[in-house]
Amino acid sequence: MGASMHNGGGRRGRRATRAAGGFSEINITPFVDVMLVLLIIFMVTAPMMTSGVAVDLPKTKSSALGGNDEPISVTIKRNGTVYIQNTEIPADTVGTKLKAILGEKKETRVFVRGDTAVDYGAVMQVISQITVAGYTRVALLTDQSGIRH
Repeated sequence: MGASMHNGGGRRGRRATRAAGGFSEINITPFVDVMLVLLIIFMVTAPMMTSGVAVDLPKTKSSALGGNDEPISVTIKRNGTVYIQNTEIPADTVGTKLKAILGEKKETRVFVRGDTAVDYGAVMQVISQITVAGYTRVALLTDQSGIRH
C-alpha cells in the first residue's frame, strides 16, 4: 500500500513540473522545413538569373515573352562577336549553325541579345540570317528593369 502511494505522488509531481516550467526542448522541424523550401527555390531560380554571355542589354519597360518551348539564345557582344548559347561562332554563319543545331524545328523561339553599344546594322544582319534560315519566332531581348536616366 505504501508503494502505490509513492508512485502516485511521483506522477503528480512530474505533471506539476511540466505544467509549471514547460518543456526545455525546441522543435526545429518547422525551421528545417522552411530552410529546405528556400534552398529548393534558390536552386531552381539561380540558373535563370544568369543567361550565358554577359552583355549590357538596352533597358526598357516591356513584359516577358510567353512560351513553353526552350528558346535558343543568339548574343552579339560589344566588340561584334556572335554567340549561340555560350559558343562563339563567325557572324556570317548564324543561319547555318542554327540549322545544324535545331534541324527542322522551325517553330523554336530564337532570342537575340545585343549589347547597347553594338551597331544596329550588325544586329539586323544577324536577325536577317536567322529569318532567311527559316526561323520566324525571333525576339529581341532587353533588360526589363526599366529605362536608364
